[in-house]
Amino acid sequence: MRFFFLPGALALLACSQNADTRTAATTGQRQTPAATFPETFEAGTKGAYTEADEALTTGPWHFQDGLIGSTAQDHKDGQHAARLRGLGRLTMQFDAAAGVRQITVSAAAYGTDGPSTWELWLSRDGGGHWQRAGAPVTTQGPRLVPHTFAGTAGEPLRLEIRKTSGPKTRLNFDDVVLTTATGPAVAVGGTGTAMPAPGAPKHPAPPAPTAQGPTTAPGPATDPGDNLLLGNPSGATADPANATNYLLVRPQFTSGYNATRGIPVWTSWHVGRGDLGQSPRQNDFRPDPALPRQFFQVTPQSYSGSGFDKGHNCPSGDRTASLDDNSATFLMSNMVPQAPQNNQQTWAHLEEYTRAQVQRGLEAYVLMGSYGRGGTGKNGFAQTLDQGRVTVPARIWKVVVFLPEGPDDLRRIAAGQARVVAIDTPNDNSIAPDWKQYLTSVDKIEAASGLDLLSALPPAAQAQLQKVVDSGRAN
Repeated sequence: MRFFFLPGALALLACSQNADTRTAATTGQRQTPAATFPETFEAGTKGAYTEADEALTTGPWHFQDGLIGSTAQDHKDGQHAARLRGLGRLTMQFDAAAGVRQITVSAAAYGTDGPSTWELWLSRDGGGHWQRAGAPVTTQGPRLVPHTFAGTAGEPLRLEIRKTSGPKTRLNFDDVVLTTATGPAVAVGGTGTAMPAPGAPKHPAPPAPTAQGPTTAPGPATDPGDNLLLGNPSGATADPANATNYLLVRPQFTSGYNATRGIPVWTSWHVGRGDLGQSPRQNDFRPDPALPRQFFQVTPQSYSGSGFDKGHNCPSGDRTASLDDNSATFLMSNMVPQAPQNNQQTWAHLEEYTRAQVQRGLEAYVLMGSYGRGGTGKNGFAQTLDQGRVTVPARIWKVVVFLPEGPDDLRRIAAGQARVVAIDTPNDNSIAPDWKQYLTSVDKIEAASGLDLLSALPPAAQAQLQKVVDSGRAN
């Protein structure tokens, strides 16, 4: 992450008075001046925490468990500041034009409230997908403190501020500053996009995979669309009402999440050489703020003293290109209760093998999941953790599709250029460390789990690949 010097207060105030008045070149008509940042919340009048949009100077912002504060307890630069409580969110309903290099958000604890943690998230596709910018921020004390994040200069973006801790504490936010190489960022599409009705998905599902696969190279990391290239095994949807089969999309991986079990049904991701870097393991296990608020939030404490590891679905080692990518793998929505021997030996050996193949010039599409109920950890057998809110699976499976680096991945897989490795292991601490002892076929995993794996492939190619049991040896 790059850091930038914060512009001075006088410069920020001056920027807030600027408007870019343009003349249409073809008609000679005077157009409405374009709004520019910073957003100071001075135009807001929202006085209640009820979820709603609010028209501000830069455009419409969506408040979830938030309001515009103007009391003496609201710490602000001017007369107003945004205030969030609980797990509130503050979301731009419009884009800032491409070219944003630096984002600065000032935050303070409301009144005399204790510390709270918050995160800044960015979307480059109009709110379809979100990625956290930088690390989580813990704010305490009554003084507004500016926090600076890197932008995404090449693309339009929108922001979402997410309060992620402190159910009894509140935070103030003020002076959201977006700057480009030439000055304040311009707000575009200021009419905004209406929020979906209650129960409708706030973040749409990714587009259906096409026959055009990624070109993997040592430089760029995985494109978010690559993670679902092989299909959606359970038909998961981004509808909060679908609590047992909720589609959770991140740039690093995609999951079908079962909130009643507190674990993913499956997780899917792509690994290329661009995903493997030098970023250290973050170990920042934490609840996932992207899950709908009505879902039970699994925490690291849910596993405490259980005798089971917090077992990654998408492993930390597959996402070392950046600190943010690695940190995303430590969200609790990416974990299952896994017997330590299974996690630290059998599974670790397969993960290391997969990355070794990638480093040798292959790319890998990976699907992992679990099914059943009840496993044996170092403290013995258990069916659930945390008073029944987290299910211990009986079996844990993985499918890895290897193919040489190149374009048109679905076509090449269907043409027989891929190698499919599938294993299905007992979630038991007496498991053998050699993953090759648990080789099976995709067909058998489908029969046991009820999922439709590799569903994006043509039926004939799917049928052919799913019946193969790999030898466990690289060609």
